[in-house]
Amino acid sequence: MARHKTSRVLGTVAVAASTALLAAGCGSGFDDTGATPSDGSGGEASTAGLNLLIGSSGDAETRAVEDAVAAWSAESGIEANVQVANDLPQQLSQGFAAGSPPDLFYLATEALAGYAANGSLAPYGDRLENRDDFYPSLVENFTYDGEFYCAPKDFSTLALVIDTTVWSEAGLTDEDVPTTWDELTEIAQQLTTDGRVGLAFGAEYQRVGAFMAQAGGGLVSDGEAIADSEENVTALQYVKDRLEDGSFAFAADIGAGWGGEALGTGAAAMVIEGNWITGALTNDFPDVEYTVAALPEGPGGPGTLQFTNCWGMAADSANQDAALDLVEHLTSTEQQLAFSEAFGPMPSIQSAAADWQAANPELAAFLEGADSAQFPPNIAGAADVITDFNSQLEGLRGGDPAAILQTVQGNLEAALG
Repeated sequence: MARHKTSRVLGTVAVAASTALLAAGCGSGFDDTGATPSDGSGGEASTAGLNLLIGSSGDAETRAVEDAVAAWSAESGIEANVQVANDLPQQLSQGFAAGSPPDLFYLATEALAGYAANGSLAPYGDRLENRDDFYPSLVENFTYDGEFYCAPKDFSTLALVIDTTVWSEAGLTDEDVPTTWDELTEIAQQLTTDGRVGLAFGAEYQRVGAFMAQAGGGLVSDGEAIADSEENVTALQYVKDRLEDGSFAFAADIGAGWGGEALGTGAAAMVIEGNWITGALTNDFPDVEYTVAALPEGPGGPGTLQFTNCWGMAADSANQDAALDLVEHLTSTEQQLAFSEAFGPMPSIQSAAADWQAANPELAAFLEGADSAQFPPNIAGAADVITDFNSQLEGLRGGDPAAILQTVQGNLEAALG
């Protein structure tokens, strides 16, 4: 198990959040550019400025996006402003409701259908010059009713991130990296001490769902809701048992905002997180030594979750041609590799794969996980279903896994129906 010591790249402070759903906060509209809506006729190019709304994993991601947008703005002569959301779904919804949405924004797969169905999004995907370079599965994630709506900005999977200093001090070696749930249970218990839990992760589907995948479950299969399956009950019961014996913990329950903070502060010896943890650890906890391993297999085999956001474009954007050009810049091979170096995501385009693998051999487990990864459902209403699921997962330690999943099943069936 090779050790990896983080090195400083950008910025200082990271406040990380889930790729799909961010922590609650306040929001505002986007009506300060003075832009006049265009008629979309393709006539004289608009010089209207662009507003971007992003959900950031921390200072590394924020600075990287700001720098990339500033470089494009300097070259194009078009002003572009980046705003970091406290609560991306809420602020995006408020912007649309106020009639002043951002021109470009991070859009999660589970939010696509709702905005596409009500006409809020511009389906620009097939206009992209690099359209055929995106991984087909990512294109599928952002295709609704037969239209490819928006460019996947990058993607990430979940893996097991281990504090190698703690690991060595416990007398563990490469041979002890857990590959099954039974081994994970044993190792997590061994690494749990006063003031430190063996394994931590967020109280949300976006982390717990990996155990569901490993059990052979999931949320939707072939268009049918399967949330209340025996496989999912097995998964949640396994997590519940480990929460109750104290070897697992939700990050919030040990004073951490997310898994990366739990690992960086020493509150957890291992965490389940995505690629974005690399940039956050580099900036906030540069002295932490860590390694990345594949998540252990469950009774259903290997499994993880894969996440991607796209660059959504508002149908009412005053300068869609400029917005398209900016998206092509942000998703280019060179720029995606720069983003990866800054904060850890894997490029969404196939032309960057070889360079990414060569530059990140210690992160291979993230890319390898894509073969067994599940996607959050991209059906209309999925965002609300997952939000409710997450609120119930907060009480999993003393809750009833079957009852929680029955509620999710009903919500999914309603969304699918």
